Amino acid sequence: MPTRYVQPLRILIQCAFLAFMLWLGMRFYQFVQHFRSNGATAFVPRPDGIEGFLPISGLLGLSAWLKGAGINPVHPAALVVLLTVLAVSLLLRRSFCSWICPVGTISESAWKLGFKVFRRNLQLPKRLDVALRGLKYLLLALFIYPIVIRMDTGSLRDFILSDYHRVADVRLLDFFLHPSSLAAGVILFLLLLSLPFKNPFCRYLCPYGALLGLVAMLSPVRVSRDRETCVSCGVCSQVCPTRIDVMRKRSVNSPECIGCWRCIAHCRAEGTLSMRLAGRVAISGIVFALLVVLCFWGGTAIGEACDVWHTAIPLSEYRVLLGR
Repeated sequence: MPTRYVQPLRILIQCAFLAFMLWLGMRFYQFVQHFRSNGATAFVPRPDGIEGFLPISGLLGLSAWLKGAGINPVHPAALVVLLTVLAVSLLLRRSFCSWICPVGTISESAWKLGFKVFRRNLQLPKRLDVALRGLKYLLLALFIYPIVIRMDTGSLRDFILSDYHRVADVRLLDFFLHPSSLAAGVILFLLLLSLPFKNPFCRYLCPYGALLGLVAMLSPVRVSRDRETCVSCGVCSQVCPTRIDVMRKRSVNSPECIGCWRCIAHCRAEGTLSMRLAGRVAISGIVFALLVVLCFWGGTAIGEACDVWHTAIPLSEYRVLLGR
């Protein structure tokens, strides 16, 4: 597949995953409404994939699992999705952020719209940009320290089995259905900020992306540049949404690289930029796309096959928890 077709393919995959996640959200809303209406609305089975929106629950489950407390029985799919996304990042860089994540999809759509309207995207001064990028690592530490380091096995088990955690997915649904004025204002501000700036939330505030970036630095797959054929036009650096100076690197191993292929697709010297395994074996765009989709789908399929996907909460308990 010519590299110019990789971006349309990536956008198609983004849209497909966004549509799927919206469908999951609708099914979960119908599930919750059945119990809150005391059965007045039709029953819809709970879509376990909704737990992919609970990365903190996944981190709790991962910490408990590593400390010998077993698999989180309340939201096991959250742990499966977290492990799957970490595996994707280890194998294929932060491709989750640019191929699958709905926040990344919406943010990218916003700055592309901003470019069409304003004919340009703004950039912060480099020093300020670097300083602000550190915020997401600080936020990551604020999650890692109490959950992974401070909480012992007993505390983790008690929290995981608490009523608060049992309905964490419902609380998240309510957050989006009925946001406070402050929350709605922050979301609107970030959306508006995404018009002139490329991916401000992902770049500066997303602790999930920070974790995936650190894992991705161990990935054997990365963008490589052939210095002999490079014409030093600078287009690759200009189109990079994370402001990596691709033109001056032989191999891109930055935690900011989201594996979006924009630099490769826009390269004016055909073959100069490529995605390579261990710096040697070139990976085509279609193969990379298939690997992203198959790895993500495969991880969840393995979780379901190993019976660590469905919640242990019975419907009778949901009737009590949601009927309050």
